[in-house]
Amino acid sequence: MENKQAEQKQTNKEDSFSRNLAMAQQLARRIDAEGGRVFFVGGYVRDLLMKKENKDIDIEVHGIPVKKLEEILSGAGYVTEMGASFGVFGLKGYDLDIAMPRKEEAIGRGHKDFKVDVDPFLGTEKAAVRRDFTMNALMQDVLTGEIVDHFGGVEDLKKGILRHVNPETFVEDPLRVLRGAQFAARFDFSIAPDTKELSSTVDLSTLAPERIMGELEKALLKAEHPSVFFDELRDMDQLGTWFPELAAVIGVPQDPVHHPEGDVWTHTMLVLDQAALLRDQAKEPLYFMLAALFHDLGKAVSKEKLEKDGRYHAYGHEQAGLPLVKKAVSRLTNEHALSKYVLNMTKLHMRPNMNAKQKAKQLAMNRLFDESICPEDLLLLSEADYLGRAGNWDFSENRAYLEEHFSVFQEMMARPYVMGRDLIEAGLKPDKQFSELLSFAHKLRLSGVPKEDALRQTLAYRKQ
Repeated sequence: MENKQAEQKQTNKEDSFSRNLAMAQQLARRIDAEGGRVFFVGGYVRDLLMKKENKDIDIEVHGIPVKKLEEILSGAGYVTEMGASFGVFGLKGYDLDIAMPRKEEAIGRGHKDFKVDVDPFLGTEKAAVRRDFTMNALMQDVLTGEIVDHFGGVEDLKKGILRHVNPETFVEDPLRVLRGAQFAARFDFSIAPDTKELSSTVDLSTLAPERIMGELEKALLKAEHPSVFFDELRDMDQLGTWFPELAAVIGVPQDPVHHPEGDVWTHTMLVLDQAALLRDQAKEPLYFMLAALFHDLGKAVSKEKLEKDGRYHAYGHEQAGLPLVKKAVSRLTNEHALSKYVLNMTKLHMRPNMNAKQKAKQLAMNRLFDESICPEDLLLLSEADYLGRAGNWDFSENRAYLEEHFSVFQEMMARPYVMGRDLIEAGLKPDKQFSELLSFAHKLRLSGVPKEDALRQTLAYRKQ
C-alpha cells in the first residue's frame, strides 16, 4: 500500500513538473514574439548540468515591460502576485515562479531588509550578480537551451567549488553563509578559500530561526554526509551564534578505549553521518537527525577524568545534557513535538546498547520501549551511536538482541489490556485514584499479565 502511494505521489509530481515546463515554454514563445527573452534560473539550471533531479522551475523574463508581461500572463491563466512589487508572479494551478530582473540593495541587517528595483532591461549579467554562488548564477534560454554563464559557474560546477559571485552583495544576506555550508554538504563541494574567509566576517545573529532551520533541514535530510555542514561552519568560525552547545563539545575528551576517534565533536559528526544512512527508516527523519546531532551535549558538562589510568568518563551525560538540548532546540524552533522527541531520545540513547550488553530481561526492555516516544527511532539512534566511532565495530549482535526483544514488546502491546472503561464496567467511578489504577494496570501489561488477571489485580489493588 505504501509503495503504491509513493508511486502515485511520484507520478503526480512528474505530471505537475511536465505541466509547469510546458507552461514555461509556452510563455517563452509568447514573450519571444514580443521581443523579450525567458531564462531558466537558479537551482534548476545548476541541477540540470549536474544531472540531478529538480522539479522546481524558476524563470526570469528579460526585455519586455512589466505591463506587457502581466498582459501575457493574464492570457495564459489567472495571475497570482507572489510579489508583484518585487517583479515576481505566478499562475494559478502552476508551481512556477516567474520573475523579472531586479537589483537589490541592503537597507538593514535582516534577511529581508532589501530595497528592490525591478528593471526588465537590466541585462543578464547585472541581473545575475545578485545571486549567491556562481553555480546559482547560471541561466539557460528556455527556447534555445543556451547556457549564459557570466561568472564561471560551469567551471566551478565541474571542479566542485562553491564560489561567491560578488563580495559586496554576498555579505548583505547572512543566510548565504548557511547556504554555502548546506550546499557543500549536499553536493560534496568545497568552499573556495576567499568565500570561506568572506563568510567568516558575516554576522548571523540577525537571521530568523526559521531561516536557520530551513538550511539545517536540507543539510540533515539531503546530504550524504551532514557533518560537512557543521565542519564548514566550524572552519568559518560560525558555530557560536546558533549552535554554541555544539561548539562546546569541541575538544572535550573521551575514553580512548571506547572512543578511539577522539573528542566528542568528532564522535558526534561520525554519529550524524551514520544516522544519515538510517534516516529513511526513521519514523520522524528530521527529529531523528536532530537527536543524533544533540545526543551527547551533556558530555561537555559531565566529563570526569580518572587520574589513576588517564581515562575519561562522562557519567550521567545523557541526563546532564537535557537542559542544553532544550536550549539548543528552542533557539531553532518552538515546535513542541520536536523538542519533546529530541529530549526523550537524548535521555534514553545509552540504554538500548547498555541493556543489550547486560542481556537485560524482557521486562526491562519493555519498560525502555514504553518510555520511548518512538522506540523504532531509538533503536536506530543506538545503532548510529554505536557505529559512530573510529574502528570496525560490529553491531550485529546488539541489533539481533534489540530487534528480538522489540518484536516481543510489540506482540505484547497488541494484546487486550485494561482500560478505563473496563474499570467503569467493574463498578468504579472515575476519581482522583483512577489514573493511579490505570498506571498500575499498565505496569501489569508491561509484565505480560493477561487482561483478565490484570483487571482482577487492579481491582484488588483498589481495595488496599
